[in-house]
Formats: sequence, C-alpha cells, structure tokens
Amino acid sequence: MSTLPVRPLPPRPAAKRARLAAPKKAARRNSLTPEAWVDAATEVLVDQGIDHVRVDVLATQLQVTRGSFYWHFRDREDLLRRVLQAWSHRSTALLTARLATARNDPQEQLRDVISLPFRGRAAQRAARIELAIRAWARRDPLAQAALAASDAARLAYHAAIFCALGFDGDEARARAFMLYSYEVSESLLGGQGSPADKLARREFMERLAQQRLGQ
Repeated sequence: MSTLPVRPLPPRPAAKRARLAAPKKAARRNSLTPEAWVDAATEVLVDQGIDHVRVDVLATQLQVTRGSFYWHFRDREDLLRRVLQAWSHRSTALLTARLATARNDPQEQLRDVISLPFRGRAAQRAARIELAIRAWARRDPLAQAALAASDAARLAYHAAIFCALGFDGDEARARAFMLYSYEVSESLLGGQGSPADKLARREFMERLAQQRLGQ
C-alpha cells in the first residue's frame, strides 16, 4: 500500500506569528499589578539608589516592555509617589495600628516599640528600606515630605504611650522623641554589639524612658 507524502506546513507569515504572540505578551503585561512595579522599584531603590529607579530598568527586571508600565502609571513621578505611599502605609499606618491594638497596657506597648529594631529579618529589611528612603529624602522634596509625615505619625504614637503612662504633654513628646531617636539609631547601628549587649541596651532604655526626672 502506498502512502501519500506528507507535506510540511508552510511557515506562518510574520504578521500571523505576531498576532499569535500578542495574547501572550498581553497576558504578561496584564498580569503585573501596580504593586508588582512598586515592589520592584523598592528593591532597586534599596540595592542601587533612587537614580536607578527608572522605567527601562524595571521593565527589564520584570521582563516586560516599557509600554506595559503606562498601563498603571502616568510617569516615573507617579510611580515614585506610589512607592512612598506604600512604604508609609506599611511601615507607619499599619504598624502603629497593629501595635496600638495588640496591647492594652501602655507599659507593654512601650516594650513593643522598643523591641521593633530587634525583630529578626523583618526588622533588618525594614531598616534597609528606611535607610534608602532617608537617603532619598535628603535630595528630593517628595520623599522628604513623606518621611516627615511618617516620622510625625510615629512620634505621635510614642507620645500617646507616654501620656498613658502618666507624663504630661510636653514631657511625653520629649520622651517620645528620645525613644524614637533610640529606635532609629538601633536600626542603623544594628551590627554594634553582641546579642547580650543589645538586650542590655533595650532593658536600659526601657528603664530610662520611664524614669521620673529627679528620682
């Protein structure tokens, strides 16, 4: 029995290949949420600095075209604003709300905020992001305003703890600034000292923060 020869299919025209590939590209483009771009931008900010947070760099990292960026953002400044909003929401609004509702005793709340710089990898990553934000804020008004607002909100929460511990308004705010300065310093100088040294510093700060003047 003879069989008919099988003829190879002719190659698809370039235009048809492009049409077939288009849905895949569109799916990749549409699968990226604005949060994915914000997270990628934050990583670049931490690792390389604000000057490297550019659309072409992020598109290459996310394996999409530059045009995909504009499905979610008007321009680079819009992205940078969203990066700051996301950082402020996570590191200030959500964090202070969680701390405020986790404990009813102000002394336990105080202990919680003192412990923040020592909470393992999460604290280390938060410190790296914050250091990058603070470096960015030294040269950019947009970042400076976002950082100032976050600092003010955190200080207000600290002051509320001291008011609950019985200190008046002015002294509560002064103690809040002292404690917040300690937390920021501990985050930046986390490599200083052994675990025992860090524990001793925490315990000393807890006693100092509550010590009444003149005692």
